[in-house]
Amino acid sequence: MTVKVGDTAPDFTLPSQTGTSVSLKDFKGKKNVIVYFYPKDDTPGCTTQACAFRDSYEVFKDAGAEVIGISEDSQQSHQKFASKYQLPFTLLSDTGNKVRQLYGVPATLWIMPGRVTYVIDKEGVVKHIFDSMLDFKAHVAEALKTLDTIKI
Repeated sequence: MTVKVGDTAPDFTLPSQTGTSVSLKDFKGKKNVIVYFYPKDDTPGCTTQACAFRDSYEVFKDAGAEVIGISEDSQQSHQKFASKYQLPFTLLSDTGNKVRQLYGVPATLWIMPGRVTYVIDKEGVVKHIFDSMLDFKAHVAEALKTLDTIKI
């Protein structure tokens, strides 16, 4: 399955870095959600991207949105990554890449998990998809630009 703009975002439930289960449906009717898939904790590009989301987190909150990062790293890896860089948002562990596959996030060169950000409105509709493996900070700018077009 490949999720497109205008589709209802597929629901998922995954464990967070704190051990609690988080479901996309938990936010329906309450908040817009930025779901970003990234390759691996504590690598240069992923750290740059996570810190860019961290540095704009208050702007996302003010815009009525929650940020969720997803990779196949373990809960423990996410916990260390979030602690090391003071990440205030949720990181979810998608072991086996089931949710990544559900969304149709492509792999780069068929081996490295892709880097794709989805902006999902309060009703669960995908409003924007940004796919860039190398422009790490642009994921934040694209998400914020899209949030400006969504009514809170």
